[in-house]
Amino acid sequence: MIDLARREAAAERSPSRRVDLRSLTDWAIPAALLALTVAGWELYVWIDDTPAWFLPAPSAVVEEAIASRALLLEHTWTTLQEVLLGYVIALVVGVSTALLIAFSRIAERTVYPIIVASQAIPIIALAPILLIWFGFGMTPKVIVVVLLCYFPIAVNMADGLRSADPDALNLLRSMGASRWQIMRFVRAPSSLPYLVSGARIAAAVSVIGAIVGEWVGASSGLGYLMTRAASQFLTARLFAAVAISALIGIVLFAIVALIGRMLAPWAEEEVGSRE
Repeated sequence: MIDLARREAAAERSPSRRVDLRSLTDWAIPAALLALTVAGWELYVWIDDTPAWFLPAPSAVVEEAIASRALLLEHTWTTLQEVLLGYVIALVVGVSTALLIAFSRIAERTVYPIIVASQAIPIIALAPILLIWFGFGMTPKVIVVVLLCYFPIAVNMADGLRSADPDALNLLRSMGASRWQIMRFVRAPSSLPYLVSGARIAAAVSVIGAIVGEWVGASSGLGYLMTRAASQFLTARLFAAVAISALIGIVLFAIVALIGRMLAPWAEEEVGSRE
């Protein structure tokens, strides 16, 4: 009996152990690949004796980041404000648009095609226009972030709201449920994995929007610092700014993914069961 109980306890623990092992492997492999890339980069610069203005070694980039930490922190704070503000606005407007499309057939036929067609306009072409209209402040950068993040959030959630189980919808309609009750109990839960997916995509591209806006015209921010460093051939500082902007995107993506697991844990379980 004791051996049987031990086997059953081990069987109950084994799935979680497999999940932990798989999660560890998912993180270990990219980390090892990144470490090998950085080591190879450092070795190449040392062997080839590459000029620092052309390609600085990773150690030189770290040294520059430490030496210029106050300057980098100042410009990082500006970019981070633009990213977070634009992302939150895009999330609110995107979710609202998706709900409007789900509740209104007219909106679905008119607004949805316009949203899709709007992606044919390159953001880099809109940035100078926004600069003319709103000046060199934070506003045009936030608008660029909103424009980049809005599309994946709105389209993914709209698709999720339309992907609700038709049998569940018919059941609630036959029971006299209102449109709000149908939205609350069927459509909204089914759309959460889609919303999380769109929000993660938006998180990954949000920093790009802020950097592009700062490239066009700004007086602070990581994009502004990149253009200044490039014009002065301060390549190590340029690489440090690029690394920080990438880190912001990665951290924001991870936070959104974590919130998504908390809001829609069943989506992760479905993926795990398929694997």
